[in-house]
Amino acid sequence: MPDNDNRVELLRQMLLSRYFDEKVNDLYAEGKVHGTAHFYVGQESVAVGAISALKEGDVITSTHRGHGHAIAFGLDVDRMAAELLGQAGGYCHGKGGSMHIADVGAGMLGANGIVGGSMGIVCGAGWAFKRRGQDHAAICFFGEGAANEGIFHESLNMAAIWKLPVVFLCENNQYGMSMSVKRATAVENISDRASAYGMPGVTVSGSDLDEVHEATATALERARAGEGPTLLEAITYRYLGHSKSDANLYRTREEISEWRKRDPIERFAAVLEGEGALQEGEWRTLEEQVKERIEEAFDKAAQSPDPEPASALEDVYA
Repeated sequence: MPDNDNRVELLRQMLLSRYFDEKVNDLYAEGKVHGTAHFYVGQESVAVGAISALKEGDVITSTHRGHGHAIAFGLDVDRMAAELLGQAGGYCHGKGGSMHIADVGAGMLGANGIVGGSMGIVCGAGWAFKRRGQDHAAICFFGEGAANEGIFHESLNMAAIWKLPVVFLCENNQYGMSMSVKRATAVENISDRASAYGMPGVTVSGSDLDEVHEATATALERARAGEGPTLLEAITYRYLGHSKSDANLYRTREEISEWRKRDPIERFAAVLEGEGALQEGEWRTLEEQVKERIEEAFDKAAQSPDPEPASALEDVYA
């Protein structure tokens, strides 16, 4: 487990993720963010807990709900803000928007607007590591809705056959669009499916950063040892709608309120206070600093250059 300073940094990453998405939510309402956006608010401990178990040279693949993954992986919120505002200084030069932020050189192999699309990509990364004899591993984030896509079964089977150094991490936030996981999936846990592919399946509380970290670290150790993939499932919850087009009529305020009582940020802050890493209430100062940092990032992005019209067909593949 990381030392106190690093554990406080994990809390800061969760706060950055929370307030980045809340700022985007506000800007979308003002008509300043175009397209759509999917928010990670409530799930922060999954990305931060899992990614904190990675080593240098490891990679991740993400989803349409990918801002939290990008921040936990270390991407710059200035460039992320520029991307969402369509500015030239964004990670994809303002052409990818919310669902396609990527920094392939750093190992963030991309958010993905195709449900389940990152699963095939992570198998490619794992195969490359294995062929090169590299001691690297990859984490594939996906939601429980993607577990009912065909590529889920194809990718897990392939990764198991070839013993790829991959961790499949299902963020079960209870709803795919407006469909409850209880109505869409016959098994009690997504991780129960792991036995069909000859790999371990583990379900953890996605609200508990340390539990996510430990399970991911164990799975990564197994992957690096050449023993193949693991299917992890983190039980979590998104506080906001599926996307900005979601009227959120399929669940009650009482349900959301109950999940907010288990808020992962407040929970981890209390853990740090109990360990003596933070004084009581000290995390609120960190929270205010993070809010200022996010405001600064979007202010800077708003004043940055637009893409040149002549660049419209650059970086476009068909």
